[in-house]
Amino acid sequence: MTKKNIAIIPARSGSKRIPHKNIKNFLGKPILAYSIETAIKSGLFDEIMVSTDDEQIAELARKYGANIPFLRSRDTAGDFATLSDVISEVIKNYNEKLNLQFDNICCLLATAPFVNPVDLKTAYLKLLQPDTDAVFPIVKYDYPIQRALKLENQKVKMIWPENKNKRSQDLDPAYHDAGLFYWIKNNVFMEQKTMWPQHTAGMEISRYTAQDIDTPEDWKLAELKYKLFIDETEI
Repeated sequence: MTKKNIAIIPARSGSKRIPHKNIKNFLGKPILAYSIETAIKSGLFDEIMVSTDDEQIAELARKYGANIPFLRSRDTAGDFATLSDVISEVIKNYNEKLNLQFDNICCLLATAPFVNPVDLKTAYLKLLQPDTDAVFPIVKYDYPIQRALKLENQKVKMIWPENKNKRSQDLDPAYHDAGLFYWIKNNVFMEQKTMWPQHTAGMEISRYTAQDIDTPEDWKLAELKYKLFIDETEI
């Protein structure tokens, strides 16, 4: 049976820098709950599943409305497994164990409380364009990366010294992955086994609605940003 869209939320148990990161309390509820609830609110998905190796995470995910038809394998629960490895395993299991296939995949990160239904829908509409195989949100760097510095023997040097005398406004803007979600057409993913195929579109979002959460300091900053820029709006 073929269905339209699946949201896959990777949430393994082995976080090192922030213990129990995927179910840690974020302003009143487990951070994983935000991703599940946003996926539900979007109305885009025939299936919302959490890929985890941990029964505690699975129980919490079910509480907030996600499905866990199978647990993640040991191979994809390790430190070196990639997102593509996790998505491949999920899609294979749905095909072989449940006889379910999907047209489109959305990999929605578990620690992404800034994701909102509007951005998910906007990116999905981009995905449906015939010249687009994948879409993910991007954020503009605050300062031109072409003027980045490095330290050599405690002395400051430019990484690209050819840009030393160029004006900031004359340099091309640069962007980074917002680290929130990735849409991709299933047939393209199964062929190329990457979340970033050749025809990938970027959707620019504000730096106020994205935050990497890799360290305790990142976590505190994310909570502050959420209170300032998200908490008073309807998402």
